Amino acid sequence: MLVVAEREQLPVSQARSGEPAAWDALFHRYQLPLYVYVFELVNNEQTSLDIVQETFIAAVRHVGSLRDDNKFGSWLFGIAHQKCIQRWRKQNREEILCGEIAELPDEFENSPDTLLIRNEQEAEFMNLLDRLPLSQRAVLLLHFIENFSLEEIARITNTPLGTVKSRMHHAKRALRKLVREKSDQS
Repeated sequence: MLVVAEREQLPVSQARSGEPAAWDALFHRYQLPLYVYVFELVNNEQTSLDIVQETFIAAVRHVGSLRDDNKFGSWLFGIAHQKCIQRWRKQNREEILCGEIAELPDEFENSPDTLLIRNEQEAEFMNLLDRLPLSQRAVLLLHFIENFSLEEIARITNTPLGTVKSRMHHAKRALRKLVREKSDQS
C-alpha cells in the first residue's frame, strides 16, 4: 500500500500559483492513498470517488490557507476526513472506519498461496475492524496505513492530541479483544 511521506519535495508553491502541471503532480501523488483512506471510511466506491474529487476541489480553492507546504499531505487528508464527516452527518447515519492490515515478510510477497492467505486474513481483519467505533478506526487507519504521526492525526481529525492517544489505546485494546474472541471461536 502506498504510504504518504510528508518530507518529499512537492510542487505546492507552483500549485498555489495556479500551475496545472503542479496540480496534476499532486493529484497523481495523492489520489490513490486518499482514495484508499476514504474508501476504508465509507465502504462505497462511488462515494469514495466523489469525496476524493471534492477534496481536491476544496484543496484548489483553499491552498492559500495552507501555511506549511511540507504539510500538504496531512492537510489534504484533513480535508478528506472532514468531507467524510460532512457526508455522514448529511446522511444522518453512523459509519465505521477501517485500520491496520497485517504484514507478511517480503520473501512471501510473490507466492500465490501466501497472497490468497493474506487476502483471507485481510478480509477477516477488516471484518473485525468494522466492529470498532468510527473514531477508533480512523486513528488506526491514519497511523498504521498512512503512517501519520499522532500529532498529524490530531491535526487531520481536528482532535486534541490526548484524545488521539486515548482513541489509539482503546482501539488497540478493543481490537486485541476481538482477535482473541475470533481465535477462541476457531
